Amino acid sequence: MADEAAQGGGISIHPMDQFKVEPLFGGDHVGMLTPTNVTLWMALAVLAVTLLLVVGTRGRAIIPSRAQSVAELAYGFVYKMVEDVAGKDAIRFFPYIMTLFMFIVTANFLGLLPMSFATTSHIAVTAVLAMAVFLTVTILGFVLNGTKFLGLFWVSSAPLALRPILAVIELISYFVRPVSHSIRLAGNIMAGHAVIKVFAGFAAIATIAPVSILAITAVYGLEVLVAFIQAYVFTILTCVYLKDALHPSH
Repeated sequence: MADEAAQGGGISIHPMDQFKVEPLFGGDHVGMLTPTNVTLWMALAVLAVTLLLVVGTRGRAIIPSRAQSVAELAYGFVYKMVEDVAGKDAIRFFPYIMTLFMFIVTANFLGLLPMSFATTSHIAVTAVLAMAVFLTVTILGFVLNGTKFLGLFWVSSAPLALRPILAVIELISYFVRPVSHSIRLAGNIMAGHAVIKVFAGFAAIATIAPVSILAITAVYGLEVLVAFIQAYVFTILTCVYLKDALHPSH
C-alpha cells in the first residue's frame, strides 16, 4: 500500500525498515561475527549499565549523586522484587536477575533515542535472554531438587483421574515459557516503534501534521512507560520461574 501511494504521488511509509540489521562497516553480508547496528547498541547498553552501576557508585557518598541515587533505587527495586516473588533463598541469584533487568531496561530506553536501534525489538536478542533464563531455571531445578523437580508438573491437589492430563498441560506450558517470554518483550517494543514511524510518515502531510505530531508525542510517552514495564515483566517472570526451581512442589 505504501508503494502504491508513492506511485500515485503520495507518501511512502516503511515502518519496518528501522529494524533492519546492517553491517557497521559497509557491505551487505551479515555473518556470524559481523559487527552490526544490533551489536553496537547492545554494547552501548552494556557500557551505560557499567557507567551507572560501577562508575556512578564508586564514591559511595553519604549524600549520593544523581547516578548513585538511580543505581541505589534500581538495586533496591530489583532486590525487593526477588525477595518478595522468589523468596529469601533466591537472593543468591540476585546478581543475575539485576543484570537482566538493567540490560533490558537500558536497551529499551536507548532504543527510544532518535536515530538509535531498538535491540530488544529483535526476537534473536530476546530469545537468547529467554533461553538463558529457561536453561538456568531448569538445570537449577534438577541440581537442587533432583527428580523432585518433576513435581512441578504433577498437580497433587487435583483428582487422580485428571492428574495425567494436567501433567501434559503443565509440561507443554513449561516448554512454551521461553517463547512467550521472548515474544512479549520483542513484540511490544517493535509494535510501539512501528506505530511511531507510521505517524512520523503522516507528519509530512501539512493538513494532518498537527494531529500526527500529537499522536507521536502520545505514543512516545506510552513507549517510555512500556520500556520500563516490559523490563519489569521480563524480570518478574524470571523470579516466578526461579521460585518454581527452588520450590517445585505444586
